[in-house]
Amino acid sequence: MINPIQNRLQLLNIDPTNQNKKNDKVKDFQSILQENINKVNKLQLDSDQITEDFALGKTDNIHQVMIAGEKAETAMKLTLAVQNKVVGAYKEIMRLQV
Repeated sequence: MINPIQNRLQLLNIDPTNQNKKNDKVKDFQSILQENINKVNKLQLDSDQITEDFALGKTDNIHQVMIAGEKAETAMKLTLAVQNKVVGAYKEIMRLQV
């Protein structure tokens, strides 16, 4: 006897009619990428502003300047690493024979 698929979906707590609602909540790749690039850009701008304030004598907390600079640098390195992985994956997919 063949068991209907509906029974299997109930075991997994999957509602096939609710699938479209989940897709509405999921962000697409472009919006996630843009959001994170904006965060990296904000870190860079914050670092530049704190460095400028330190150079002008508006603040004397060198620790904040160094921490902001390191955060911006780390975020940029991570962004470049992700970019390299994505480009590598794309090139690998393009090499596949169909």
